[in-house]
Amino acid sequence: MATAEPIPNLPVPTSNVVPDLETGDHLSRDEFERRYHAMPESCHAQLIEGVVYMASPVRFNAHARPHKDLLYWSSTYEIGTPGILSGDNATVRMDLDNEPQPDLAMFLAPGSGGRVKLSDDDYLVGAPEFVAEISASSVSIDLHSKMRVYKRNQVLEYLVWRTLDREIDWFHLQGSDYRRIKPDVAGVLRSILLPGLWLDAPAMFSGDMTSVLKVLAAGLASPEHAAFVERLKNQKTP
Repeated sequence: MATAEPIPNLPVPTSNVVPDLETGDHLSRDEFERRYHAMPESCHAQLIEGVVYMASPVRFNAHARPHKDLLYWSSTYEIGTPGILSGDNATVRMDLDNEPQPDLAMFLAPGSGGRVKLSDDDYLVGAPEFVAEISASSVSIDLHSKMRVYKRNQVLEYLVWRTLDREIDWFHLQGSDYRRIKPDVAGVLRSILLPGLWLDAPAMFSGDMTSVLKVLAAGLASPEHAAFVERLKNQKTP
């Protein structure tokens, strides 16, 4: 008569073991954060509509260099606009199912009438007024599920730089939908939300940051930007 082989001892799970994050995991925001905190510092992950997305390896010309140029442009605007704050790759507690980590977030400081708060553990809470993402093409999450999340949470302007397509999609929230901001005849895009935030798209595509910053300087010198700065100054709270 055949005899059954003994079942090997299986590892007993304990509450001290925190599972790794995996792309495709369906998690609550609290569980996402618990697992994220246990991951190595080099890990970058986002929670979009309750689903985990892990960052892929970053290519230089398709992402790293455009990201750097976008930050240079936005930082220059921030320096010239007291009351505006910006940062890259900050985790944003946007709602209970979404914790994105946008390439760039720009927002009014809490003391200047802004709606974004900083939590006690140093996370952004709420929807930044302006968000930008570097995307390879139009098939990415940035122009689909993530865009829906930003629209629903009322991110007022959303910029997606599709580096492989050499296109920049800049949207402004009007009512319940995003409307595309159209460039002028010179290819310059101008924010409706943030006066003076002007972007020379053709120069940005070619890496001509001298021209990009020259156009931005013109925006910072515009009367509408001066009025915006004055308005932010008057909105300051203790």
